Amino acid sequence: MNMDSDLQIAGDLMEVPHLLQPEREHPVTVAEFAGLARELAADPAQWAPHVEYDATSRWYHRLRTGPGYEVWLLSWVPGQGSGLHDHGGSSGVLTVLRGELTERTDRGVRTLRPGAQRVFAPGYVHEVANDSLEPVVSLHVYFPGLTEMPMHESPQGRCAPATPEVVPA
Repeated sequence: MNMDSDLQIAGDLMEVPHLLQPEREHPVTVAEFAGLARELAADPAQWAPHVEYDATSRWYHRLRTGPGYEVWLLSWVPGQGSGLHDHGGSSGVLTVLRGELTERTDRGVRTLRPGAQRVFAPGYVHEVANDSLEPVVSLHVYFPGLTEMPMHESPQGRCAPATPEVVPA
């Protein structure tokens, strides 16, 4: 017998249903969480009705939960930011839905526009801010669900500002 094809080795997939992966009800891999964020981002009907803006602090709304994860919707008016922080033991996916966010890490500064996605592991330290003149909406998936957000000090020895400092000339 010549064993030079997958069909000969594995047999007909239609006759071997135990080899097929069942469709999952909830995401469990990083790629599936990123896919969930893209799916939600592509369907404004699922998130746009929940958006609000708060001039005093970033606004947030838990959009969805599942076993071991949660999805948050955030809005940022100009000048609002997160401060330098990590997400404890949670990994995450940040997706910009509307507007532009600035992400600062020890590796530099990045502008995140609609559709941009950042995937991060536990211990990833960054600062996110709305440095633009327009409101921003973003989607955040945390797995496991976010239980802590430790703040960090900037290299200058003080808590990082939410927005860039303006130094008079």
